Amino acid sequence: MGHNGVLRARRDVENEIRGLTLVDWLRETAEEEADAPALSDHSDDGWTTVTWRDYRQSVLELASAYIDTGVLPGDVVALMMANRSEHLLADLGAVHAGAVPLTVYATFSSEQIAYIAADCSARVAVLEGAEQVGRWLPVLERLPELHTVVVLDASAIPESTGRPGPEFISWAEFTAIGRRRQAGSPELVEARTAAIVPGDNATLLYTSGTTGDPKGVFETHHQVLYQVTVTRRAMKPPERGVTLSYLPLAHIAERILSVYLPLRLAGHIHFCPEPTQLAAYLAKVRPHSLFGVPRVWEKIQAGLTAALSASPEEQRSAIESASEVARAYIESGQYGRERTPELEQHFAKVDEQVLAPIRALVGLDRAQICITAAAPVSEEVLRFFSGIGVLIQDVYGMTENCGAVTVNRRDAYRFGSVGRAVDGMEIRTADGGELLVRGPLNVGGYLNRPEDSAALVDEDKWLHTGDVGRIDEDSFIYIVDRKKEIMITSGGENIAPAAIENLLKEHPLVGQAMACGDNRPYLLRCSPSTPRSRPAGRRARGCPTPTWPLSRSIPRCETRWSGPSTRRTGGSPGSSRSRSGCCCRWSGPLRPRSSPRR
Repeated sequence: MGHNGVLRARRDVENEIRGLTLVDWLRETAEEEADAPALSDHSDDGWTTVTWRDYRQSVLELASAYIDTGVLPGDVVALMMANRSEHLLADLGAVHAGAVPLTVYATFSSEQIAYIAADCSARVAVLEGAEQVGRWLPVLERLPELHTVVVLDASAIPESTGRPGPEFISWAEFTAIGRRRQAGSPELVEARTAAIVPGDNATLLYTSGTTGDPKGVFETHHQVLYQVTVTRRAMKPPERGVTLSYLPLAHIAERILSVYLPLRLAGHIHFCPEPTQLAAYLAKVRPHSLFGVPRVWEKIQAGLTAALSASPEEQRSAIESASEVARAYIESGQYGRERTPELEQHFAKVDEQVLAPIRALVGLDRAQICITAAAPVSEEVLRFFSGIGVLIQDVYGMTENCGAVTVNRRDAYRFGSVGRAVDGMEIRTADGGELLVRGPLNVGGYLNRPEDSAALVDEDKWLHTGDVGRIDEDSFIYIVDRKKEIMITSGGENIAPAAIENLLKEHPLVGQAMACGDNRPYLLRCSPSTPRSRPAGRRARGCPTPTWPLSRSIPRCETRWSGPSTRRTGGSPGSSRSRSGCCCRWSGPLRPRSSPRR
């Protein structure tokens, strides 16, 4: 799509969302789909479901409760809860009070909590229970602007110490206050929502802080509505579709898919409180779409492979034959290729008779959209899921551009790529290959970080992603590596380590790999041992124990076993765990055979 086409697509999206906010979307859906299911939580007694009418009513009541506690427009409300209905109610309740919700990563330490709560001047915190309260208590004295802490589990509220600090209140009492206030003075919330405009902040997200202090990123109503609209156009999710929310709501992808997209589609969200329970919830919910980082898809593959391995040999043979048809069907559907009518008919037959029941084993029988992002997904995983009739669509984006900016569409995908730019977004490469992005999804910068903000977005409004990539002749984008991780050998050659690491991990005995080579004449590969690389695991895969077999499956790679070593890795005093490693020298050409997907 040329520049004029990008601008036309941008105008179309802008016209569709002009003047609207999340408040408008929730009101419209609650009016049009009042009795349709919106939110469902599972317990020992089964599912508890909230309708769209009740969803909005609870949001309005919580907005009244926030206003009653003194929350002003623009104030930040921090949330630290599992994925559950109350999380979304508290989130959109803050939005309707004119405030800005912030979900805090459940893994954040007390020090990280203190940093972000002070950085954004959080006024209210909504916490789930004793574990969350325990992380906040040690730092409350360092948060003088935090005046109220709401706790879902009333038994987790600490006893008063008499010292200055925020007021603790139970969720039950907080919601009761909101019901009374909303019934008596609904005009207070009406005034707040009427004042909200598209340029106001809809949420605040913090980067995970793995490379330093977390950075705050505001996303406006306009950015969120734009992202949802282009996602709908690219992915074509079904109206009133069933979804499963299990990833952290502190992440922009989960927010788009579990908080905002259902507002537009009248979707039915089911909550999985712990990602470790995903397999069980998948079987219960059978969602119409599923987003997962590569590791999630690897775990689903492992579970399904184990189940199928117990099948009789005759059945396994039939499955493999059907899988070959499915792989041919999905591979031939890539952009620029064509499927023959015979292949389409053959696939339809084996899909109905063989593959659909297999997908049902893991709850993917209704899944129309399967997405991955955030890291390279291996060719082995793509091939496996293609073999059961599942197309995994790779996308690419950042918190700094409100989610996905490139998408592999069902009618335009290419393996190895992260797809094409979404409607209205411009993408190009700078000198050195860094991907630059420009358009309505980009943020203006980081909270309280003027220098980092200046480095993020240049004077021409191009956002510097920090990722090195390339764009092919059909506008498909490929991620090569992070700019800061590019290695320069002593011979002056620039090497992307992720490409080599991803290739090495294709081997069945390599779980993780790290490529090294900066200022060296050759590359080294280091990897820890895994259960599958130890003697029993090697024998189970038919690999001889004495020899590390990488050189037989990866050409131009010399390896040598560095021997077992023992180091202290924790545990009881005096305990130790044996760890083995392998050092690999790459002796051939320094260009890997394939590039990774981000």
